[in-house]
Amino acid sequence: MSKQILNGGDLLVKCLLNEGITKMFGIIGGELTRIYDAVERFGREEGIDTVMVRHEQAGGHMADAWARTTGEIGVCLGTAGPGVTHLVPAVAAAQADSIPLLVIGAQIARMFDDTGILQGGLNQMELMKPITKLQISVEEPYEIPFAVQRCIKAALSGRPSPVFLELRETALVRDVTEKDIKKIIPPEKYRSFYRPSGNPEMIRAAVDILKKAARPIIISGGGTIASEASNELKKLSRTYQVPALTTVKGLGAISIDEKTYAGSYPLSSTFRKAASEADVVLSLGCRWDYTTFYGTDPIWNQDQKIIQIDIDPKEIGKNRPTEVAIVGDIKTVINQLLVSMENNLPKNMISIWSQWNDYLQKASEIDRNIIEKILKSDKFPMKPERMIVEILEFIPPDTLIAVDGGDLALFTYGLISNFHRNPRSTFCSIGMGHLGVGSSFAIAAKLAKPDKPVVCINGDGSFMFNVQELETAVRLKLPIIICVGNNSAWGMLKTYQKNNMKKRYCDVDLPNIDYSQIAKSFGCYGENLEKPEDIKLALQRAFDSGLPSVLNIAIAFESPPAGKFLGTYKSKKGLFGAGY
Repeated sequence: MSKQILNGGDLLVKCLLNEGITKMFGIIGGELTRIYDAVERFGREEGIDTVMVRHEQAGGHMADAWARTTGEIGVCLGTAGPGVTHLVPAVAAAQADSIPLLVIGAQIARMFDDTGILQGGLNQMELMKPITKLQISVEEPYEIPFAVQRCIKAALSGRPSPVFLELRETALVRDVTEKDIKKIIPPEKYRSFYRPSGNPEMIRAAVDILKKAARPIIISGGGTIASEASNELKKLSRTYQVPALTTVKGLGAISIDEKTYAGSYPLSSTFRKAASEADVVLSLGCRWDYTTFYGTDPIWNQDQKIIQIDIDPKEIGKNRPTEVAIVGDIKTVINQLLVSMENNLPKNMISIWSQWNDYLQKASEIDRNIIEKILKSDKFPMKPERMIVEILEFIPPDTLIAVDGGDLALFTYGLISNFHRNPRSTFCSIGMGHLGVGSSFAIAAKLAKPDKPVVCINGDGSFMFNVQELETAVRLKLPIIICVGNNSAWGMLKTYQKNNMKKRYCDVDLPNIDYSQIAKSFGCYGENLEKPEDIKLALQRAFDSGLPSVLNIAIAFESPPAGKFLGTYKSKKGLFGAGY
């Protein structure tokens, strides 16, 4: 097979190899064939491969999870028309969670515009505009290297985000020249790898506020994970005994192993005490959105001072006014703070803050007692919490966990902060509240980290969104375990109707299906479970099978505390959305 760069498809693959990209998720389509042919002729040998999925939406979710797991940019493809439209939900979910994706969409040649050609006539650039940071369309091969460079630079600069690269068929099929190939340059020659630092005056202002703080806390979000700043966060929190919370997207940035960890669940005893009694909040890459209840009472003390650090200026002061605003990379700014605090912070503050931390840690005993109570529950069908705790107790600490679903996700968020989590080990679509990510996230996580166990916690509703990807897992021989909490309902909407519509249930009940039987038909290992004491044994059998596995676990329909709170709590923003 010829390894010579012949056409635009070859040139694109060479550009992606130059960026260190190793995986492209998608389904082949007519206009994309030159790209796939390049992968077949020389791409795999040089380090890049395609991952065939069974729906482009799932391919987009896999690219998303690849980025979350590795810290690299994820790449997904869709052919002209339906292939691109199928990507939209996944791209929107990634955009809401600030995940860097290179979304490649084919397009018909311009000569066929307005002719009624198959899969043509769609303005894909306008379609992608609201959900991507940058959109570029190219018609000739010579445009491809610069277009790839612009896209990747935009996706990774500032707040990470998806970008859209549209490739007209002419750009892929026409011949390239030696001059075109020379336009492929090393990444360090066109984009900065330097992390932007914070304004020194604002660093000093932040430390001046901390000098007067009696009860400071840290809340760390997805920006800390994106910045690979977990070690710096731990050093700051540990050295100065500042209690540290995280958001759901920040899970794992600091974990239960640290004596200053104060949780990730806003309705837990420790989190609520910390948020309501703190006098200073150091916000690190944290969005003040619905996941933090917008920073409003009764969760948050309205007299406390906020020191907000974020890479995105648009996030500064959103929903919650700040005392000091620092725009910069979280890792770099924490290091700046550490230097300034070492030089300017009175040492007796550590003793004061240590007592404050000890006070909060005592509250965590209440949360541990709740777990003990859950484990003693023998209710039938089992409580959703019992299912989740059984799973979290059994899996190894380094397990990668994908969380998908409505109420079941809320139950999981309420318990997972009581167990060890590493950075880049817990994946969910939190910004969009998007369903259908679970199996796709799990597949990509296992591809990215084949030596790590991967478990997905799914609701029965969300599981069916992309159930076809079980075939992908079987074909790729990926031993992921999907635990389906089956309450035969769209749980979150049923909770909302229960709380707000006097139990007038409409379109929220689902048939009782044994999803393990569906899994077996794909070639997976499957079990149907009803007793909580069987879960750990079934998990072990699933691990031992070496196959993709689905455990169908019957659970009761119950409303999580967060579900009740989200469904009824009023703020200046109005009612929180009900979601699925």
